[in-house]
Amino acid sequence: DVTTRRAVIAVQGPQARERLAQIAPHAAEVGRFRVAEATVDGVSCVVAGTGYTGEDGVELAVPADRAPLVWDALMGVGLLPAGLGARDTLRLEAGLPLHGHELGPGITPLQAGLGWVVAWDKPGGFRGRDALLTERERGVARRLRGLTTEGRRPPRAGQAVLVDGQPAGVVTSGNFSPTLGHGIALAFLPPEVEDGAQVAIDVRGEPVPATVVKPPFVTH
Repeated sequence: DVTTRRAVIAVQGPQARERLAQIAPHAAEVGRFRVAEATVDGVSCVVAGTGYTGEDGVELAVPADRAPLVWDALMGVGLLPAGLGARDTLRLEAGLPLHGHELGPGITPLQAGLGWVVAWDKPGGFRGRDALLTERERGVARRLRGLTTEGRRPPRAGQAVLVDGQPAGVVTSGNFSPTLGHGIALAFLPPEVEDGAQVAIDVRGEPVPATVVKPPFVTH
């Protein structure tokens, strides 16, 4: 992630902190959801214990013109580069929602299974609280579910999900899972479709069998 002034380098994975500690021990010690300043190979960085991969690690915000120096230092301790496609596969395996897919306009926290993050009793309330309370009392019209398919053919966003042969929902994110060796997806489905249900995904006119599951697809 690069702007004209800042570059953000995500250092993620099972050995991320161990490798980072070789050149920036203070950066490697920043805890999850914590933010601190640290120096990486002489470059001052803002270090956040975040990252959208489902793996442990940190994100380094560095001046854009110094990013190549930090990048070379990270590669020098054995870290391997990965693009946004790899990150998206990892976040999907972890069942993490992505803005524009499982989050965004027209999607409520209750539909996305994120009611637990809503501060219902926040002093002074918040915009949309009454609508959310109404939806909570009435019940959601759709709910985010996980889907698994057999084989390497990946589901894709926008494909219809068929229940009893009829369109009943839509895939919001889908891909092949390298870890599991088969297709996985997130989709909005009617609330009565429970985990374990057998459905199908319309993949270019062909119904591909799928099983409704509870994310995450991969856990550590």
